[in-house]
Amino acid sequence: METNKSTIISVIATVVVVIGGMFWLGMSSAGSRATLVPEKTSTEGSALRSAESAFDFGTISMKDGNVETVFTVTNSTSTDITVSKVTTSCMCTQAYVEGPTEKKGPFGMEGMGLRNSSISQTLKPGESIDVRVIYDPNAHGPAGVGNINRAVFIQDSGGRTLTLSIKAQVIP
Repeated sequence: METNKSTIISVIATVVVVIGGMFWLGMSSAGSRATLVPEKTSTEGSALRSAESAFDFGTISMKDGNVETVFTVTNSTSTDITVSKVTTSCMCTQAYVEGPTEKKGPFGMEGMGLRNSSISQTLKPGESIDVRVIYDPNAHGPAGVGNINRAVFIQDSGGRTLTLSIKAQVIP
């Protein structure tokens, strides 16, 4: 009976250690993924253009809170273009589309919360909108320090995507 009890305790301890190890590895892996984001920006194939498609915040402190920048996006064609979808690469980043008369958003990472990525914003030839990008350095908690690269994806009704990117060095 004593041997049976020892065996059961050993099996339970082993299961707890294995599950704990898997949990720890999963958390480490998730933290790593949170810092990986496309560094490339792309306007290839998109009829939408931005004079500046990347912005570097430099060194920012978590204690100072959110930082933001604005990209101006222009319809570079001779026909109307409809912006149909706006998403971000991470839940720590939000985007707002600001036209002459209205502001739409926030838009965020697909699958995270109740954010709707659909938008129907028609731009006439040469017309522009502002895309306000807000990055929250506290969204990932204390593990969110270091270099970050995030992206905002602006898709038109033809399925073409303009990618805007931000980067920063996050310190506590």
